Amino acid sequence: MLGRLRNGCWMLTAAAGSRAGPRAHSSSAASGLLRSQAYIGGRWVEAGDGARFPVQDPTSGRQLAEVADCGPREAREAVRVAYGSWPSWRAATSKERSNLLRKWHDLMIKNKDELARLITAENGKPLQEAFSEILYAASFLEWFSEEARRVYGDVVPTSSPNRRILILKQPIGVASVITPWNFPSAMLTRKVGAALAVGCTVVVKPAEDTPLSALALAELADQAGVPAGVFNVIPSSKSNTPAVGEVLCTDPLVAIISFTGSTATGKILLRHACDTVKKASMELGGNAPFIVFDSADLDLAVAGAVNSKFRNSGQTCVCANRFLVQEGIYDAFVEKMVKAMHRDLLVGSGFDEQTTQGPLINERAVQKVESQVSDAVSRGACIVTGGKRHSFGAMFFEPTLLSNVTTDMLCTQEETFGPLAPVLKFRTEEEAVTIANSTNVGLAGYFYSRDYAQIWRVAEQLEVGIVGVNEGLLSTPEAPFGGIKQSGLGREGSKYGVDDYLEIKYVCFGGL
Repeated sequence: MLGRLRNGCWMLTAAAGSRAGPRAHSSSAASGLLRSQAYIGGRWVEAGDGARFPVQDPTSGRQLAEVADCGPREAREAVRVAYGSWPSWRAATSKERSNLLRKWHDLMIKNKDELARLITAENGKPLQEAFSEILYAASFLEWFSEEARRVYGDVVPTSSPNRRILILKQPIGVASVITPWNFPSAMLTRKVGAALAVGCTVVVKPAEDTPLSALALAELADQAGVPAGVFNVIPSSKSNTPAVGEVLCTDPLVAIISFTGSTATGKILLRHACDTVKKASMELGGNAPFIVFDSADLDLAVAGAVNSKFRNSGQTCVCANRFLVQEGIYDAFVEKMVKAMHRDLLVGSGFDEQTTQGPLINERAVQKVESQVSDAVSRGACIVTGGKRHSFGAMFFEPTLLSNVTTDMLCTQEETFGPLAPVLKFRTEEEAVTIANSTNVGLAGYFYSRDYAQIWRVAEQLEVGIVGVNEGLLSTPEAPFGGIKQSGLGREGSKYGVDDYLEIKYVCFGGL
């Protein structure tokens, strides 16, 4: 549970006698899942030098807790422990691993309210979105608990009568997992669920802004009976993150690095991993186009645009970043979009039930949105609504819509990660597809049309890994998630989500 302070902000404190008592602001309530130490080898431990770093509430700027600040030493220890636990974990039957993942899932559902409140406290997203994330996160544990029993090999026909060809799929080994702050629970389970299902062990480095969610999941994994050393969590501060990341990418005991974050950081991690030729699963940045053709159902398109753009205050890797609207409906779209934003979006504390737009994660995020708005206006864009910081607090930005946007503006060239909707006008289908594909990334793309021939053409031509046709929300555990170009490597979720954590072995059985 979490207690509300007089100023409307929510603060956390560990229960009396808990294994990980953080230095937090006092509250009349207690959080049974609040942990502030690293989780290595089934034990809650401090950093070797006793260092800690603060976790802050982005809504108020207040400190929520202090968390163990792990460095390279703790990272190497966690990898060593995970490697030592790997033989017994890979030897477990798929049914045993499946049952443990299912128990972990059930505990997440049982504790969904508290887990959601932890997300809102450290991330700022509205509580209803946080609840949705917990259900989404738990669904990956459920999905991969089922996929654990479906990792099939092959028997391949051979041209030689005295041989047989066997294809085995085996766990790759220790997985280093680096997760982002925008979905601190779901991005962890989407990676870890797949890795554990097939027999890999894991070391997780959560984002420095949101370590509490990862540590709470470690507590539940422990309660579920996941063996010591199979799942490890090492939080670290921003200053320690580069060194920890380097260890997780260069240690020869690590077999795969799985990362979700910016393309720039992903390239650094890939360079670190190349000397030991590690496998890499990368879910990197996007710049999603959202195309609305003249043939679209305009009301459906506007609803999809609001859902896609403003979920988590625009801080998702698949949210619409560039709105391309055909000239015949451009003015009507802008008018309807503004009305929908004024009607449906409310800025405030994530703990207020009416809030749909929480804070951005930190000052750098707010400054990026400000700079994109300023650049666009200087190049001739018009602010239709919003355009500045919100009076609710320093980390809040008004939901903003820009018209008269052109392709030379930063808001169309860079991923925004904030509540900014720039709207461009186009004439032809070919022009829209060309603009949509004119980036070096390709994660998600959306378009609205009722012309079925057009739907087939555009869906095939968009250079992205995920396409939404007349739909603004895409993510589900049953479908593969990932991009092309510089948006990443590999796929997460779905039946393909286990592939990155498996090696394919050819066995030639001769002398028959």
